[in-house]
Amino acid sequence: MHQFTIGIEEEYQIIDVESRDLISHVSKIIEGGKAVLSENLKHEMHESMIEMETGICQNIQEAKAELTNLRSHLIKTAHEQGLRVSGGGTHPFSNWEHNTITNGERYNKIVDDMGDVARGNLIFGLHVHIGIPNREEGVRIQNVMRYFLPHVYALSTNSPFWIGRNTGFKSYRQEIFVKFPRTGIPSFFNSLAEFDSYVDLLVKTGTIDNAKKIWWDLRVHPFYPTIEFRICDMPLRIDETVCLAAIMQSLVAKIYKLHQQNLSFRSYRRLLLNENKWRASKSGIDAHLIDFGKEESVPYPDLLKELLEFIDDVVDDLGCRKEVDYAWTILENGTGADRQLKVFNETGDLTKVVDYMISETEYGITHSETAL
Repeated sequence: MHQFTIGIEEEYQIIDVESRDLISHVSKIIEGGKAVLSENLKHEMHESMIEMETGICQNIQEAKAELTNLRSHLIKTAHEQGLRVSGGGTHPFSNWEHNTITNGERYNKIVDDMGDVARGNLIFGLHVHIGIPNREEGVRIQNVMRYFLPHVYALSTNSPFWIGRNTGFKSYRQEIFVKFPRTGIPSFFNSLAEFDSYVDLLVKTGTIDNAKKIWWDLRVHPFYPTIEFRICDMPLRIDETVCLAAIMQSLVAKIYKLHQQNLSFRSYRRLLLNENKWRASKSGIDAHLIDFGKEESVPYPDLLKELLEFIDDVVDDLGCRKEVDYAWTILENGTGADRQLKVFNETGDLTKVVDYMISETEYGITHSETAL
């Protein structure tokens, strides 16, 4: 069986202790953590965001152990600098106009190209890389995987607030990101050659300088032998991140297994898949998604059950059954968005929501300073 390696990238909010607003202090955290975390921390476009990434992990247990270790160091470093870090796809009340763009050639170019669309892109995501046998197979997996993206995305929904407003969405992050070009669910590609010619055309015409400027919800990575899931909001708890990564790994393994048996999965048009993505964005795990085979709307828990049954024959080989089954815990407790909204409905106070987000991000992590 192919080794479906895992790499996880998490984008954290940097929070001011007093105001609970975002604060542009990424350099403080990178400087403070460089002794332990220098290889794992990266700047992002806004200085109030920090990206943390694992190495290449052989299985989900290794990924969880590394993620836990890195997060505990990150939280400790933030506390030492008088700051906090948090998960969440958006900050509940921070205004992008007051957040500084990181000074760097890459980010300056994006802002020059896109202006306020780039400046306003103050959102935080989870990106998961799963190792693939080769890029040709990667395109075949990408084609099939598009169907499952809304199902996975619904579990991750964690951005109900934007600039102090209850948006009415469980994931408003995607509604912000859609302003960028080359986002969303990818088109169907008949072959790797067709995919490469699309990228080559964009580069040749000066539309992009490299394939990393293709920001789809799922992409065969231009430089690594991986398929990268980019659709999910940044979760709060480590167990949520691990669950999502385990489901992604299992789906890739299952689709590859079908291809090895000359079996496939029916492909649906992006127009239809987008309807399910919208429903997941709006309502998360409370959504009714369209079952295209039955041509009817089905409650999300029923579709999650089907999805877990679909991958059931690979999870034990991958050793991730426990992590995949955590999806039922998410269903029971609510996604990050559901829990944020519950705190707000009880308190009417968005700073209390931020307090909750910080505490959930630190859940299960021990470090010397425990006070929020």
